[in-house]
Amino acid sequence: MDELLTAAQMRAVEMAAIAAGAVCGRDLMERAGRGVVEAVFEHWPDLAQGSYRATVLCGPGNNGGDGFVIARLLQGWGWPVEVFLFGDPGRMPPDARANYERWAAIGTVHPWRALDEAGLDADLIVEAVFGAGLTRAPAPEILEPIARLAGRGPVPARLVAVDAPAGLCMDSGRPLAQGTVRAALTVTFHRARPGHYLADGPEHCGILRIKDIGLREHGGDRERVALAAPDARALGKHRVGHKYRHGHALILCGGAGRTGAARLAARAALRVGAGLVTLGVPPAAQQEVACQVTALMLRRVADGKALSDLLADPRFNALGLGPGLGHDRARELAPVALEAGRAIVLDADALTAFAEAPDVLFGLLHDSCVLTPHGGEFARLFPDLAERLAAPVETGPAYSKVDATREAAKRARCVVLFKGPDTVIAAPGGRCAIHSAAYERAAPWLATAGSGDVLAGLIAGLMARGFSPFEAAETAAWLHVEAARAFGPGLVAEDLPEILPAAFRALDL
Repeated sequence: MDELLTAAQMRAVEMAAIAAGAVCGRDLMERAGRGVVEAVFEHWPDLAQGSYRATVLCGPGNNGGDGFVIARLLQGWGWPVEVFLFGDPGRMPPDARANYERWAAIGTVHPWRALDEAGLDADLIVEAVFGAGLTRAPAPEILEPIARLAGRGPVPARLVAVDAPAGLCMDSGRPLAQGTVRAALTVTFHRARPGHYLADGPEHCGILRIKDIGLREHGGDRERVALAAPDARALGKHRVGHKYRHGHALILCGGAGRTGAARLAARAALRVGAGLVTLGVPPAAQQEVACQVTALMLRRVADGKALSDLLADPRFNALGLGPGLGHDRARELAPVALEAGRAIVLDADALTAFAEAPDVLFGLLHDSCVLTPHGGEFARLFPDLAERLAAPVETGPAYSKVDATREAAKRARCVVLFKGPDTVIAAPGGRCAIHSAAYERAAPWLATAGSGDVLAGLIAGLMARGFSPFEAAETAAWLHVEAARAFGPGLVAEDLPEILPAAFRALDL
């Protein structure tokens, strides 16, 4: 599992390596510059075959120092290179100043104000103005010339951002200013930042590449965020013996005409490996459901008393509550289901039913629960957190989806999976992971009715198999996207459970 580092955490890693004598700052800058040039030639191999024109935009900090290294390396490749500097070279950090001077000895450094007048037609634009540590909104006189330069050519510019596009908060993925740079390629170093994956980060970064610059560090800090990944060994492990040893999931179903969501969830729970899956159905919907299911079982659950009686059977070890359930039925059944203390995923109506009194729901929850809100449901349960997340920002580090989900998990006292292309999963103790459906894992066709119901079923099925709530949530999020990618455009929610075997084969299970 790959860890992500905030800007502050990355600085701490660099400083620790320098203090230990493992590397010096100038070496890191040289390696970063070489990494950018390598990434450019890997992404645009035609640029490695000849001499092209480059414009390098440098800022006043160490990110600008990386830019001067890149300029020197490209000139050594035989390219004509023009360099523009925003800021006073006399106030640059020592390592950046050293690389400024190396470039100044072999080329010209143009002032920023000359950028609009230069009339350049660059084949490559290198944006190394601020990097990942930006804490305030850049002024329009910084961002507007970059946009004009990038828009001069007849085709979208080959603009590579060093560490981060100028104007983007890399802890949150939120733009700090209008005109935040949109790169075709972003190259960062050692580890990615949360902002490369959260909110608007992927849209502004274009393609993301991570280059090794020789740093070594010990992970395991609870404050760090990971990229969610499947536990392939656990997914492939099936106990021998009776089907009940693979778990029995109970998915509660809504009334007649509203059973499809629960059936989707139940099918997903079965496909992900639960030994048995039962739909708990109200009497009026029994015939409708019975006509639609085969491998799934069906039990009559008319009310809270019937559910309590059913849960006297300890073999029901995981529950799914919410998809298509209806608000009244959810308010009646949720307390009974939660009182049983089983692993449980609460989705859709099981969340919205408590929108007027979220504290009532929080008082019922326990540490074997997973909540799976989308943005609207999150705002109903955690209105103050959603308001902070939606507020305009001009300074960084900006409040992020990671911050909001961690606070929500602490308040709810259970795992919260905050859905979206940048799904965030957090536990009450601070453990957190991002599952991003972006870059090479983009699956926009997953935005289809019923796909969230399938995700809830995957979580319930994995918990039935014995996965912890956090592990079930992050594994389900990964499988959900992997199945969508395996199917491709044209996907509807019913396809997701049926394509899961292809996702498992990709993991060599």
